[in-house]
Amino acid sequence: MSRLFMFEKPLGMRDTLPELFDRKRVVRASIEKEMERWGYRFIETPTLEYYETVGSASAILDQQLFKLLDQQGHTLVLRPDMTTPIARIAASRLLKKDMPIRLAYAANVFRAQQKEGGSPAEFEQIGVECIGDYTISADAEVIALIISSLQEAGLEDFKLSVGHIGFAHKFFLKILGTEERVEALTRFLFEKNYVGYREHVKGLALSSIDKQRLLDFLKLRGGIEIIELAVSLLENEEGKEDILQLHQLFEMMGDYGLEEKVKFDLTLVSHMSYYTGILFEVYAGKVGFPIASGGRYDQLLQKFGKQAGATGFAIRIDRLLEALGDDIESSAVSCILFSPERRKEAFQHAQELRRSGKKVVLQDINGVKDIDNCTNQYEDITFLVGNAGRETEI
Repeated sequence: MSRLFMFEKPLGMRDTLPELFDRKRVVRASIEKEMERWGYRFIETPTLEYYETVGSASAILDQQLFKLLDQQGHTLVLRPDMTTPIARIAASRLLKKDMPIRLAYAANVFRAQQKEGGSPAEFEQIGVECIGDYTISADAEVIALIISSLQEAGLEDFKLSVGHIGFAHKFFLKILGTEERVEALTRFLFEKNYVGYREHVKGLALSSIDKQRLLDFLKLRGGIEIIELAVSLLENEEGKEDILQLHQLFEMMGDYGLEEKVKFDLTLVSHMSYYTGILFEVYAGKVGFPIASGGRYDQLLQKFGKQAGATGFAIRIDRLLEALGDDIESSAVSCILFSPERRKEAFQHAQELRRSGKKVVLQDINGVKDIDNCTNQYEDITFLVGNAGRETEI
C-alpha cells in the first residue's frame, strides 16, 4: 500500500467516530419512533441498483452517480437517493395492496463530488413516502410529521418554507414561452441568487409589464397574505388552482395547530426534477443549508409503469446534528476495574448491571497505564481490586 493513501479516504467520504455515532443513533431512534407512531413502516432497499432503472429515473445529475460494472457487464449505481428505489418497490410489489402505502427509511445515500468542498459523498437520510394519495391532506400529513419528528429529535429553532413547483413553472412558462428560458431563470432561484435573477430579468426581451411581474414574483415570501398577491400576478386562471392548494394546506396546518410553523416561499424550487406540486424545505439557524426537504412527486412512478400520487420528505442526519449542536445527551457508561483474582466477581457484577439496562465496560487493571485518564472517560468507576471487600466507588 502506498504510504500516500494509507490514511486517506476517497473524495467526500468520512469516518464516523464513536461519539458522533452515538449522537446519530440517539437522534435516529427518536425520529424512527415518531414515524412509527404515525403509522409509517420501515423498509430497506439495496445499496446497489441498476443504472437503467433507479439511476436514470432519479433526479440526481449523472456526474454525481457512483457507477460500476457487475460480472455480466450491467452498469450499477450506488443509490443516490431513497425516493426512487422506494418508487421502484412500490410499483413492482406493493401497489396491489390497499393504498395509500406509508413507508419510512433510514439509509445512506451516495453522490459523487467533483472537487473537495466540504460536502460529503455519503450521508444518511431518514424520511417517509406516502404513496397512492393525491390529496392535499397527504401533503399536510407529511409536513406535520416532519415538524413533529424534528421536535422529537430535540430541535425547536427551525423554519419551514412551503412553495409550489407547479405554480412557479406555469407562471414562468406563460411569460417566457420556452422550457429552456424557464430553466435558465429558475437556476438563479435554486442558487438563491436573487441579484442574478433581477439582472437576468432586466436583460430579457420582454415587455415592461412582464418584467415587472417576474420581479414581483420575488415578493411571494411570507404568510397567508401572499396568496392574494400570487393570484394578482396571474394573467389568467392557469396556476390559480395551485395557489388554492396552498391556501387549503394552510387551513389544514391550522387544524394540526401548526400554522405558526409554516411560511410560504413561492420562489422555492428544487434540483430534484421529479417534484410536481407542493414542496418544502427546513432551515435551522446554525446551518447554512436545508436540513430537510420534501414534496409531491405524482409522476415518478410512471417511470416504473404505474400511476400513483405520492409525497414525502427526507431529513439529513448530519445537518440535523449540526443544528442540534451539543444538545444531544448520550447515555453514560460505567467502568469496572478489576484485578485477576476478582475477575469472576467483576464479570458477574457487570452482567447484573447490563441486565438492568446500564452500559458497562470491564477493564483489567493490569491493562491500564494511566488511572486518571481512564477514570475521566466514564461516569463512575467501580474498583474490584485485591481482596474482596475493598471495592471503592468514585
